[in-house]
Amino acid sequence: MECQLGSRLLEDRWLSVKEIAKYLDVRTETVYRWLGSEDKSMPGHKVGRHWKFKKDEVDQWVKAGGAAEGVK
Repeated sequence: MECQLGSRLLEDRWLSVKEIAKYLDVRTETVYRWLGSEDKSMPGHKVGRHWKFKKDEVDQWVKAGGAAEGVK
């Protein structure tokens, strides 16, 4: 039971720019570009000086076409 709970906690944790870039298989520069672009509006949350992400929010954004090339 503890192993399953631990896995669920890891899945629900906040991810860094580096981690979300690795998850999406893109460069960190691409993540920052998506964050700075009004038309892309990647779902990120500023925590102090750092950006943090919830995996499920990013998954929904990608499925809605937010990361598609050429989208304006």
